[in-house]
Amino acid sequence: MESTGSISKTLSLIVLVLFWNCLTQMGSNAQLIPEDEVQTLRIISAKLNNGYWNVSQTSCNNGAQSFNRNFTGKILSNVTCDCSFSRRTICHVTNIQLKGLNLSGELPIEFGNLTYLQEIDLSRNYINGSIPASLANLPLIILNLIDNRISGSIPYEVGQIATLEELILEDNLLEGHLPESLGNLSRLRRLLLSANNFTGSIPETFAKLKNLTDFLIDGNMLSGNIPDFIGNWTKLIRLNIQGTSLEGPIPSTLSLLTSLRELRISDLNESSTALPNLKEMTNLNLLVLRNCLITGAIPKYIGELANLTTLDLSFNRLTGTIPDTIENLQGLVYMFLTNNSLSGAVPSWIVNSKQNFDVSYNNFTDSSPASCQQSNVNLVSSFSSTKNNLISWCLTKDLPCPTKAKYHSLFINCGGRSTSYEGKDYSEDSSPLGPSNFASYGPYKWAYSSTGTYMYNDKANFIASNTFNLNVTGPDYYQTARLAPVSLKYYGLCLRSGSYRVQLHFAEIMYSDDQTFSSIGKRIFDVAIQGNLVLKDFNIMEKAGGVGKGITMDFKDIRVDSSTLEISLYWAGKGTTAVPDRGVYGPLISAITVTPNFSTSTGLSVGVIIGIVIASCVIMASILVLLWWRGYLGGKDYEDKEFQGLDTGYFTLRQIKAATDDFHPKNKIGEGGFGPVFKGLLPDGTVIAVKQLSSKSKQGNREFVNEIGIISALQHPNLVKLYGCCIEGKELLLVYEYMENNSLARALFGRDDQRLKLDWPTRQKMCLDIARGLAYLHGESRLKIVHRDIKATNVLLDKDLNAKISDFGLARLDEEENTHIITKIAGTIGYMAPEYAMRGYLTDKADVYSFGVVVFEIVSGKSNTTYRPKEEEEFVYLLDWAYVLHEQGNLLELMDPSLGSDYSEEEAWRDKRINKPIKNTCIDAAFTKSCWRLRTKSDDVSLSLRVKERSLFFLKLPESAFKRMIGGRPACNFHQKF
Repeated sequence: MESTGSISKTLSLIVLVLFWNCLTQMGSNAQLIPEDEVQTLRIISAKLNNGYWNVSQTSCNNGAQSFNRNFTGKILSNVTCDCSFSRRTICHVTNIQLKGLNLSGELPIEFGNLTYLQEIDLSRNYINGSIPASLANLPLIILNLIDNRISGSIPYEVGQIATLEELILEDNLLEGHLPESLGNLSRLRRLLLSANNFTGSIPETFAKLKNLTDFLIDGNMLSGNIPDFIGNWTKLIRLNIQGTSLEGPIPSTLSLLTSLRELRISDLNESSTALPNLKEMTNLNLLVLRNCLITGAIPKYIGELANLTTLDLSFNRLTGTIPDTIENLQGLVYMFLTNNSLSGAVPSWIVNSKQNFDVSYNNFTDSSPASCQQSNVNLVSSFSSTKNNLISWCLTKDLPCPTKAKYHSLFINCGGRSTSYEGKDYSEDSSPLGPSNFASYGPYKWAYSSTGTYMYNDKANFIASNTFNLNVTGPDYYQTARLAPVSLKYYGLCLRSGSYRVQLHFAEIMYSDDQTFSSIGKRIFDVAIQGNLVLKDFNIMEKAGGVGKGITMDFKDIRVDSSTLEISLYWAGKGTTAVPDRGVYGPLISAITVTPNFSTSTGLSVGVIIGIVIASCVIMASILVLLWWRGYLGGKDYEDKEFQGLDTGYFTLRQIKAATDDFHPKNKIGEGGFGPVFKGLLPDGTVIAVKQLSSKSKQGNREFVNEIGIISALQHPNLVKLYGCCIEGKELLLVYEYMENNSLARALFGRDDQRLKLDWPTRQKMCLDIARGLAYLHGESRLKIVHRDIKATNVLLDKDLNAKISDFGLARLDEEENTHIITKIAGTIGYMAPEYAMRGYLTDKADVYSFGVVVFEIVSGKSNTTYRPKEEEEFVYLLDWAYVLHEQGNLLELMDPSLGSDYSEEEAWRDKRINKPIKNTCIDAAFTKSCWRLRTKSDDVSLSLRVKERSLFFLKLPESAFKRMIGGRPACNFHQKF
């Protein structure tokens, strides 16, 4: 009985096991997606025009990933389910990956209904719309919307997805401020926001993102500084801040990011900075700090970053020599040091390298190589001077013409074969070259230089072709183009001086013209001609109205004076970088057309030309004699004395009227001591300034002759150049070079819209420019000239802010070295030296005194004659206040507040001996009212201008000049070479 019972129990157990297995098996065949999720998936599929899904409740019946579609390459259609719910009878969608399918439509808000969703990857499509706030309901770990057309701002609610680890939104149309709520995403590892239109600053709340490994924010329109709190992101592996409009300096806390492998920062605004301490970043393999206003020397420890493969410190202000320690970097493949001020010798290990190195546009002086391109090493325009007289022409600055400047046009088919259009033959430019190359064509006709390597694709081409078979309209040169990752420069060589019309031809041929991922790229770059920015944030597709459409940017008046035309294209870190493939960005140009605005030939023989020249000279002389006899040149008394040897051009009144539009008020740019000044444009494209001497003025032909005679004999970079004159009827006109930035007075004290932001080095240079001009006037020229009216309005600024002395109409020719006592005082109150203003005692020291006043104005940004400190109303001039501050030992309070910390106190007080007590000498206290009264009683006519020349302590003067200033002898006489 017991045996029978045991068998019965065993059979019962077997039956139960079999029954359970049956139930389990039945359950496994009934794994269903809830109906609401099925409906949601169908809605999403419809809104995205997704033809790859056929969704039903049983879509996950055969496993967790049962309705996938297999593709090759970067295309993926994948839905992942988790079927562990309700004894494996219910499946929930956890991951949706729809990559590179060219899906379109609006981003569905219905994603927010899939409450188990952990990943949304819709990368590389054509999806538009905004990011739904409903995503905050999901336990998302990954949200990847890269390479779409998503617009609007990032919803605040995204910062509430506490599970989020990857937020990838690159290459879209997003805008607005970055929400502070993103700082709450404590698990966030990857935050990729590049190539959007975000504005504002990086929120302080981001300091809490201590798990970040990747932070990319290139090509946005941010403001403010790079925050110090990036030092909190100690797990960071990749940091990209290129082309963001953020301001420097680079924070020192960057040195805490010792895990970094990739560091890219470029194109910072405002403050200069020293190279941050990167010594502990031994994991770095890619270091880009381009155009970050970095000063100082390259530190030797760079050679200790053993994993470095790419080093880019180009377009900075680096000085000193290239450290030999860099030679130790065996893995270094790319090094870009172009556009700095490096000096010394180019190391032999660079010259002989087979790697891609670029050291062009520097100031090397020793051991010049044989050519500008040594293997893959670009050396163009890298030498400021050399002991080697046989230095190659292309190694020197500005690529001077080694032969006669004979060309007057230029036609290049950039990136293509030779072709013709409208009778012009375009030269071939089809060499592929590479990351650091210079090539010239000619002989000595044109050249180009290319700098940079493409991110994440070192195999990318430097020649573009019509990959998508676009229907490109227009000339054949639009079918191809020349590319560069960072900088591309074309040079027209050995061009004749004159004005040119420069036409740059562009067509975007690397994006598709359909509504797919390949069409969403944005190429943005800058263009400069002759160093002047002519196109900022230029987008070919946007300007031309689409892809495959040619556009010509026409610049009708480009001046060439030194035989070389430079056309520079530069990528400032903006736009997309991986559409349709990695490495599609940077400047692109299809063709260049350069034609003259002047007659290129006369067709006359040499003998005829000589005859014409002689006849012209005779006619000109006859005209001058006639004008002299009729009294228009000031009479016989002045002709022989002051017109003899006059070497200047002559203009007709008709030419001047045509240039100034008959002296139209719109062309009036100022009012000088003699009358109004007008801007004019000559037929050859030269911009001029015409001084119209007032017939009502007491000054007349004598002063006119005086000014012509003096200025025409004086040629110096820091004196305003006189092109010529015009004398017809009652018109007395002088024609000068045009100064683009008007006067120093307007730059310093003008209206808010006229003032210029002048940093400390620029102000220093202006002081030295004026000093050099005075040195020339006082002793270096054939004549000895005392200007007598040095002031801020008589100092003009050209386009590069070079200072030039103007208005010699009040200058007095002093051919002997004696001092003169004169009775007619000329000058401006507040700038005249006391001994000259009060006693008519004139030496070149009078100009030195006036110069000292101008220096005070430059460093203080205040006018000597109009500034009044509010608390010191009794002061008459700025100099009164300066003396009080000097006595108080607080002269630095005089510095212009707009300089901020943009100057060195140590530099400003460079020589402490200047501060020795000056209590007992009235001469030294020349600023004060009491001293003025005392001086009227004084018999001392040997007035030293030592104190006034102490204004020069703001400058980097030679030691010898300082010794004269403090040694009790009369101070610097400006014959010193600066």
